[in-house]
Amino acid sequence: MSGLLVAGAGSVATLAGGLRRGAAQADAAALDGGDLAVACWGGRVLAVGPAADVYRQIVAAGHSPAEFEHVDADGGLITPGLIDAHTHLIFAGTREQEWQMRAHGAGYLEVLAAGGGILSTVAATRDASDERLLSAARGRLDEMLACGTTTAEAKSGYGLDVAAELRLLRIIGQLEAEGPMRLVPTYLGAHAVPEQYRGRPDGTDEFVAEVVDRQLPQVAAQGIAEFCDVFCERGVFSANQTARILAAATSLGMRTRIHADELAPSGGAELAAGSGCLSADHLAAPSDAGVAALARAAASPNPVVATLLPATSWFLGKHHFAPARRFIDAGIPVALATDLNPGTSPTVSLPLVMSIACVEMGLSPAEALVAVTVNAAHSLGLGSEIGSIEPGRQADLVVWNVPTFEQLPYWLGTRPARTVIVGGRVVAGRA
Repeated sequence: MSGLLVAGAGSVATLAGGLRRGAAQADAAALDGGDLAVACWGGRVLAVGPAADVYRQIVAAGHSPAEFEHVDADGGLITPGLIDAHTHLIFAGTREQEWQMRAHGAGYLEVLAAGGGILSTVAATRDASDERLLSAARGRLDEMLACGTTTAEAKSGYGLDVAAELRLLRIIGQLEAEGPMRLVPTYLGAHAVPEQYRGRPDGTDEFVAEVVDRQLPQVAAQGIAEFCDVFCERGVFSANQTARILAAATSLGMRTRIHADELAPSGGAELAAGSGCLSADHLAAPSDAGVAALARAAASPNPVVATLLPATSWFLGKHHFAPARRFIDAGIPVALATDLNPGTSPTVSLPLVMSIACVEMGLSPAEALVAVTVNAAHSLGLGSEIGSIEPGRQADLVVWNVPTFEQLPYWLGTRPARTVIVGGRVVAGRA
């Protein structure tokens, strides 16, 4: 069958209407009243609304309801599939020992300088076989699906040299081909300065030259990475160094995003706003000038999505979160993501991220849902394809074991997804 009919929903949050910013961030475009349905044909949304109207549209399109596989929503909520717009999916090893370092007062950059943090994961990932990395990533993707995620951005960055980075991107490409989740591959060669460059007077500039002159051309020739990302932060890569890398990536036809202002103002938000980035991520410590620059971009034809990662701030014990309310009040579109990684955010759960955002950042459930659907889609350049339930959009849906979207972040740490649908096909849960 090419059709799928999800019927009997108590509520459908369609998220129709495009990128949200300002007061519109709280608009889930929800349909309520019960006996709601979504019809899918050929992997695309055909109709959404009251069941009687949807049946009429099925017939008007030349189909019979008998041609559709049926899924009973049983009074539950239907939303678009969730979109995780920032993950470090491919890695080996764990870093639980860093909890103790942080408990004794060590900061993130101290851990990094001691050879821990990102560099310890780089060593473990380089040593792991392809099959080990694939097996671990498949397990994480299964957990993501069970949590309602149907699309995820996936970064390299735990290789740092050209051969290892190309290998990680190849693995991401293989996982994308396997499905059922859509993956958006991102090259993050400038994730940290490799050990061999540390201690040299101009070591970071030398590594930036390696990224620009050697790595990026080979990454572009490989043809897997859709984005280039850089960790723009004090003690890692400066705004000027980041700008050089992003300009080189743009010249090679890659889209850009940026780790910006996670620990201190670094000029990252300003750079993202002025260099054509689709997304500026983290933003726990932006400058006033950075917020103003993002606000100006939000009012332009090329807005930058502020992709916030509250699970990271929470897991690091910082108790200092990105100023989500300030961004929304300034008209800056906000997305949320897990930042899945072994050191600072070992979670695959977007519902948990929504809960943290509501508790610690003051987002409403509607604002959080917008942030993991339509706005996340726009941060990946996929706003015309996914992130909402509208005729013609890809039929990525989740049927939840809750009656309203307000309850998604309310049930802390649970997996309330009942049925997960990708491209009009049930891929997790039950039909």
